[in-house]
Amino acid sequence: QAQLEESGGGSVQAGGSLRLSCTASDRAFSSLTKGWFRQAPGQDREFVSAIGWSGLATAYGDSVKGRFTISRDNANNTVSLQMDNLKPADTAVYFCAVRRGAYLSTETTDYEYWGLGTLVTVSS
Repeated sequence: QAQLEESGGGSVQAGGSLRLSCTASDRAFSSLTKGWFRQAPGQDREFVSAIGWSGLATAYGDSVKGRFTISRDNANNTVSLQMDNLKPADTAVYFCAVRRGAYLSTETTDYEYWGLGTLVTVSS
């Protein structure tokens, strides 16, 4: 079964930065749409960002626009999320996801493959 593995989570103070990475075990994922979602305790899973197969098309949730940057390295089958100017409200488990369609969907139900998540904690 194809696997996605996130890394880079941790604890940081408000205003700090973290970089998340997600590596896929299936080479076929190198040409698929990839996204990041997050889920805070007691809340629904929320769209953070998505990127098309070429890396040219990107999308961001309103709460992270201007602070987060998504990128991908198809040769290494990875997708990364650079998170700057972090806020306590960014505290959540962050999940990497992959979908077969080209559209940069913001809906969790459109993504077929998911990682187990990595925890990001931002303190004030």
